[in-house]
Amino acid sequence: MALEVDGARGFLRFLGSAIAAGPSVMRFAMAVEDSVAQDQLRAFIERIERMEEEKAAIAADIKEIYAEAKGTGFDTKVLRKIVSIRKQDANERMEQEALLELYMSALGMVEAPPER
Repeated sequence: MALEVDGARGFLRFLGSAIAAGPSVMRFAMAVEDSVAQDQLRAFIERIERMEEEKAAIAADIKEIYAEAKGTGFDTKVLRKIVSIRKQDANERMEQEALLELYMSALGMVEAPPER
């Protein structure tokens, strides 16, 4: 029996043939399946690890930029807030600003807008 495994369907056909052929071929087929699964798992883990390393490097770069901005006198909390706001779409931002103003007004934290 030739070992041609072409995707999931091919493997299932191969596995069916192995079952029909007997226990020794079945053990071989399971070993091949385990090997393929291990290789896939290893590949996924290695890709995730590479992305985690890149993410850490980018986070360090961003931290450095904030430190540089702070060194020139900018308030990093405000910078972070602006970055956060710029990520939102315009409607979401306007809705949050309106709610913030409403809540602050209800708590007496801002004067009500003058009536016209």
